[in-house]
Amino acid sequence: MEGVFNTHMIHTNTTKNTFAITTPLYYVNDLPHIGSAYTTMASDAVARFQRLQGKDVLLITGTDEHGQKIQRTAETQGVDPQVHCDKIAAGFDVLWQKLNIQYDRFSRTTANRHQAIVKEFFMRVWDKSDIYLSQQQGWYCVSCEEFKEQRELLPGNRCSIHPNQEAEWRDEQNYFFRLSKYQKQLEELYQQRPDFIQPESRRNEVLSFVSQGLQDFSISRLNVDWGFPVPVDPSHTIYVWFDALLGYVTALLDPDSEATLDNALQKWWPINLHLIGKDILRFHAVYWPAMLMSASLPVTGQVFGHGFLTKDGQKMGKSLGNTLDPVELVDKYGADAIRYYFLKEIEFGRDGDFSETRFIDIVNADLANDLGNLLNRTLGMAKKYCQGIVPALTGSDISQVNPLLEIGLDLGSKVARAYESLAFSQACQKIFTLIRASNKFLDQQAPWSLYKQGKQQEVEQVLYTVLESVRLAAYLLSPIIPSISTEIYKQLGFAIDFSQKEHIFLAAPYVSHASWGVLPQNQKLGKPKPVFARLELT
Repeated sequence: MEGVFNTHMIHTNTTKNTFAITTPLYYVNDLPHIGSAYTTMASDAVARFQRLQGKDVLLITGTDEHGQKIQRTAETQGVDPQVHCDKIAAGFDVLWQKLNIQYDRFSRTTANRHQAIVKEFFMRVWDKSDIYLSQQQGWYCVSCEEFKEQRELLPGNRCSIHPNQEAEWRDEQNYFFRLSKYQKQLEELYQQRPDFIQPESRRNEVLSFVSQGLQDFSISRLNVDWGFPVPVDPSHTIYVWFDALLGYVTALLDPDSEATLDNALQKWWPINLHLIGKDILRFHAVYWPAMLMSASLPVTGQVFGHGFLTKDGQKMGKSLGNTLDPVELVDKYGADAIRYYFLKEIEFGRDGDFSETRFIDIVNADLANDLGNLLNRTLGMAKKYCQGIVPALTGSDISQVNPLLEIGLDLGSKVARAYESLAFSQACQKIFTLIRASNKFLDQQAPWSLYKQGKQQEVEQVLYTVLESVRLAAYLLSPIIPSISTEIYKQLGFAIDFSQKEHIFLAAPYVSHASWGVLPQNQKLGKPKPVFARLELT
């Protein structure tokens, strides 16, 4: 197990009650794929958890819309590049809505406000003498929008990330950023803040790369029309990564504020967490902090590079005919089922696999059987034995040796630590320990038998204990399965919708709802009904 799950915690600015998190700004060469959905679901779960803790949260997502690949894609389709970008950006937004993503800002790098931020940032770095004109020779991967060093290429000068595509030889004049100047400062950053890059395996990759010596990188292109012109030389277009990374900064601007760096950085900077796929790690963990250092800005909190996804054990690709359409998947099975499988079944940070058969087995066993049936039958007994109301008990009325109480008392703090560590799988496992123990407890205590014996007090203690355990589990699962958690809370008599950010104003603070034994006595319960319908393999 990678060390991150035991040791690292999300970087939090303790002086402010704010938390800013970003997905990548996704490249609009095509509609969103399952990898983009995976990163965004994880980011949303983190943002929801931070909101439960009472933080003022900003979740940033968006699209990176400039560059040669976009220009070529639009040309092949016979449309204007902006028309292409608008279409693909809308596709991302549609999927985020389907997946119940509560993003706060959608940053698009073709926006006029973004151009103003890029220009101001460029001039700060230019005034530091960290940008210069020189000749660029080398192999260029259009898909990566990056020049590749020979050590990074596969035989036949093919990109290791896009092995079906041969890199193009380029010999052109470009503007360069003095990355080499910041080698020592970057090494000091990694040493002083060992949690800056996570998980540990990603950190080691970056340390190894940087230790071999950093080279200045190109930040402009000639003969590429689709992008912002270089402020000091309009014959050049700003290189996509020098433009795209600043999309995070643009997103910090309030809608009605002037597009300046000072305004953008006023409340939310530095961003606490960048969640990315491991294929763009270098840009975020090496180029980005060096750019910020050059502009005399504080470096962001943490970069977490998660693994890749496969399908049935094979790498996904159009050429293999085994791609996984996230829109089709969520339309078929629902958002909560998709969110639960990817965040529970895959250890975040490692590569993971999707198997439809395993997916159905997991979500049916956990969500339909263990959780759904537990609530359904307990509510049924509460209706039959307690007139459909919460028994007139409190947590203090339950014996300290009760097995559910023993699990529930510190479950909230354990799950919080797992969320803080981005260990979604661990969080789910801990919560389902309580759920499965509740099913076992109900079978062992047999309240139907106690009722026949006239032991009403014991019946009420059993049902209160199980209902409260289900409530606690639903609350702690709400960052991952908000719709199911909402349905459970409603059946327990609460007017809380975890799909809405405003629920934090309706609920008690996180400390209360994450504690065991807070279900209000005499509260009217809802009618028993399934909170999750069993899935079928078709």
